[in-house]
Amino acid sequence: MTIQMNVAEAKAKLSELIARAEAGEEVVIARDGKPVVSLRPTPSSPAGKHRVLGAWAHYGPLTDPDLFLQPDHELEALADASVFPTK
Repeated sequence: MTIQMNVAEAKAKLSELIARAEAGEEVVIARDGKPVVSLRPTPSSPAGKHRVLGAWAHYGPLTDPDLFLQPDHELEALADASVFPTK
């Protein structure tokens, strides 16, 4: 089923129109009775796929969520060292 609505009315009912488009209904917004824009849902991302940021893609998905909570032995050793090492 197709629903057509003028811009002024569509502004007032935008949430409803979006819900109807998500449900599979064709929603057309018109200006002066002439169709201008149609609403349709965007394709959702594939299920089960992890979102990975581009800069970190080579590391893969985070497998250990406590990774950053573990102590860093190198930093602990640096903290115990003198600020001005003697030669």
